[in-house]
Amino acid sequence: MKKQTFLLVLMFASAALFAQSEKYVKAMEPKVAALDTTHNPEVLKDLANSFERIADAEKTQWLPYYYAALAHVNAGYMVGMGDNGMGGSPDKSDPEADKADELIKKAEALSKDNSEIWVVKKMIATLHMMGDPMNRYMTYGPQAAEALATAKKLNPENPRIYLLEGQDKYYTPEQYGGSKEEAKKLFEQASEKFEKFKPESSIHPYWGVYQTKYFLSLAK
Repeated sequence: MKKQTFLLVLMFASAALFAQSEKYVKAMEPKVAALDTTHNPEVLKDLANSFERIADAEKTQWLPYYYAALAHVNAGYMVGMGDNGMGGSPDKSDPEADKADELIKKAEALSKDNSEIWVVKKMIATLHMMGDPMNRYMTYGPQAAEALATAKKLNPENPRIYLLEGQDKYYTPEQYGGSKEEAKKLFEQASEKFEKFKPESSIHPYWGVYQTKYFLSLAK
């Protein structure tokens, strides 16, 4: 009798856990899809807040904190580009970078040695640097490079690494090591990696495909 009772309790617990997991995935899926196609900073901030609410409710899931950080980073790039398209608006970009940093640390606490998390860390360092490139390069440039190197060490098949490397080469002036030709090769490498890449689930990172295609179109 005790064994039967235990099995019933186990079955109900498993069913409840499955329902909770299914509800979590269903809540995440449309937001993950929207994040990859949104180009409005205010909408991105709203998405970030939604991801953070999910993260605070779930408590053990790293993905909502990761996506909340990514949304803030993307918003920061958009609001901080400045009139010259090269950054220089720290009053707009720094708050987004700071918030993203706070969130990605929460994601990392739940998922150590994660290549995707280090990719976002690289993006945060770059966003900080954009606020004042001339004065911040020596601080945030090495941080960004180290984060990307760590991401590659953890998973060299992650296509987002090569996309970011290509963007760095594309936007850096030639006298400082930039190269449109080398950038094109990195975008091609990212594209090849994307063709083979299989996300773990419908809500795991897959972003970067559109950006890679866009940069390849510029490189033709």
